Amino acid sequence: MIHQYDEPVYLISIVAKILDIHPQTLRQYERENLIRPSRSNGRVRLYSQHDIDRIKLILRLTRELGVNLAGVDVILRLKENIDQLENEVASLRHELAQANNNRSVSPDKALVTKKSLYEMVIFEEKK
Repeated sequence: MIHQYDEPVYLISIVAKILDIHPQTLRQYERENLIRPSRSNGRVRLYSQHDIDRIKLILRLTRELGVNLAGVDVILRLKENIDQLENEVASLRHELAQANNNRSVSPDKALVTKKSLYEMVIFEEKK
């Protein structure tokens, strides 16, 4: 059975085993708001593959790079901001490309050269 990347399917014991860490470590990361696993109706923590990848990043930052949990929090927030801005830039580039593709007359051949503050169209005479 294939699950979606964000679908919460893994119990805390399974995630701890997969990552070779103690379940208390996962609970601490949750208390520090570094991860936010989903909860079942019975309040059981359920982790997605996205959560596991985030935990792997946290472990790399703490183990390999020596970053403390406060530093990890700052890094993760900055990473989220960067990801959001990159998505926004990609969306704007897409909109710009669509606008450029939908243009029927190239700017150097257009009769309308500029608009005034009063929304009047000003024509420029060609010499």
